[in-house]
Parts: sequence; C-alpha cells; structure tokens
Amino acid sequence: MKKWYVDQGPDSDVVMSCRIRLARNFAGFPYPHGSTPEIRREVMDRTVAALMHGNGGLFLQFRFIDFTRLPSVERQVLVEKHLVSKELAESKIECGVIINDSENISIMINEEDHLRIQCLGAGLQLEELWTLADRIDSFLSESIDFAYDNKFGYLTCCPTNIGTAIRASAMLHLPALVMTGYIKGILESITKLGVAVRGMFGENTETTGNVFQISNQVTLGRTEHDIVTGVRSLSNQIVGQERELRKELLAQNGIRLVDRIHRSYGVLRNARIISADETLQKLSDVRLGVNLGLLPGIDETRLNALMLDIQPGNIQQKLGRALRPDDRDATRASLVREVMQMQDL
Repeated sequence: MKKWYVDQGPDSDVVMSCRIRLARNFAGFPYPHGSTPEIRREVMDRTVAALMHGNGGLFLQFRFIDFTRLPSVERQVLVEKHLVSKELAESKIECGVIINDSENISIMINEEDHLRIQCLGAGLQLEELWTLADRIDSFLSESIDFAYDNKFGYLTCCPTNIGTAIRASAMLHLPALVMTGYIKGILESITKLGVAVRGMFGENTETTGNVFQISNQVTLGRTEHDIVTGVRSLSNQIVGQERELRKELLAQNGIRLVDRIHRSYGVLRNARIISADETLQKLSDVRLGVNLGLLPGIDETRLNALMLDIQPGNIQQKLGRALRPDDRDATRASLVREVMQMQDL
C-alpha cells in the first residue's frame, strides 16, 4: 500500500501535500504541561479506549505508540513522516500518538494540547481531509467531553488556537518563484493576510529544497469552511504563479535551466558524500525537470519516497544503528545513487 507521503494527488506538481489539524482538550483537565503524570496517563488511556476499542463507526485500524518507551531514532522517523511534531518528539512527559495503517491520520496525545488530530494527504485536497478530520472529531466527542465555550469556541493551551482550533496547511514546491526572486514578495503579501509560512517540518524549521508550508493563523471568528476554503484559494493562486514562471524560465533561459537540472541529476547519480540539505536542493531541481517534461524517465513517486528515505532518522532506522553525521552522508549518497541509477533516461 502506498503511503500518502509517497503518492501523488491533485496539483501535485506544485502542492506536495496538505494537512488538516484540530486541537482539542478534555473539559475540566489541566493542560498537559501543567498537569500530573497520572492525569496525562488518564488522557492517553481514555483516548486509546475511545478510538481503538470502539471505533466500529470509523472502520479504520489504528495503533498506539507510547513515547515513554520509544527510542529517539523512532521518534525522529515519525517527525520526518510528518506524523508528529518536533515538540512531541522531544517531550519528556507522558505522551504518545495514535496512527492508522495508511498513516494519513495521526492523533498526538499530550503535546501542547491534550489532542492534536491530524489528517494528511498528497496534493491539494483540503476539503476531503477536513471531512475526515471532522468525522474523527465527532466520533471522539461521543465519549470525550471536550473543553468548549459558547462565546470563544474550543479552548486551547495557546490563545491563538481558540475558536475552531483548526489549522489548514499546504506544502508547496516553489523552485521557479525562488529562482526568479518573486518568492520574497509572495511571502510578504500572504503574511499580511494572516497566513503563516514555515519550513518542511513546521514551526521553527528552515525552508529547504524550495519547499514552503503555508497555513492559516486565525482560528477565532471564522468557520472551518472559511478557513479551509481560504487556504485552498491562496494555494491555487500560488500554484498558478509558480506554473507560469516555470514556463517563462524554460522559454527565456532554457539552456541554463536544462543545464542546472541535469547537473543536479548528475550529482545525485554520482555523489559519494551528500548532506540532507544538498540532497533536497538537488531533488528540487530534478523534480522541476520531471514536471517540465525534461526528465521523462523518472518516476515522481520515487522522488517522493527518496525525500523521506534520506532523512537522518530513516537512514539510521534502515540500518538499525546510530550513525555519525559523516557516515550518514556517505550512506545517504549510496542510497540516492542506487535509486537514481534505477531511473531509465
């Protein structure tokens, strides 16, 4: 079964993935970091019982991962798959995550809030993910009393999340906007519209490989439909601009663009040592070449899988042992060469 982070979806030439996240808290319970180990454990137990021992209405298979017994490499892999946040992975308190078999649903327990319900998918399909997240939320609310105020909506640890407590986000691959320098104006404009821009792994992460994550900042006073529609509409506008600039680059600087793409392809096929950041940048060029029809023999889903496989946690998990940074760079280069040389150009 293809996982969502390998597959392709609507507008996946630009929109790599999207996500809906809902924050929820148990009524009458202190927030996780101001709570006790016993209460945090009760939150985990009640959530697991609600979702895994009586989910006949969802028809989904879930597994629970208790972070108190999870090695650091395994935690890092979950971050790299976007199934948990860096904050949860680094947490020292009682916490965990519930994940379904397809890994397009994850429910973080005792992160900043008691629950963070996430639904993820390839390409731009925010409405479909919202429908799924709403279904899970409704199911959980049948056995869990969530903290809710008639005036303010859902109550959350951070005031910026109260109201609908929804975050709708899209992961965009924008090499043409970056190459032409137009990305600065785009980011400045959307920030003024109340949209957050982050790196590939969310808050407090740098943008690498020309990948930008955009999401709504305002949750109070707007409906879930308005928020989802707004992020989708903005994503569509950026998609249109990126596609037009790709065409212009090819028309006006074709030989330079083709040279850049093939140089990056050559590095990936031949490097003996390569960092994760350099790999992502070269993969960005190759992905652009595939989308422009310049590298027709390359399977884009292999590139999607490679973007995950070259991450530090995944490399170490695959080998079954911890590696020094230099050894990771050499192992990464070997993995990338193997995958890229399988492509028939």
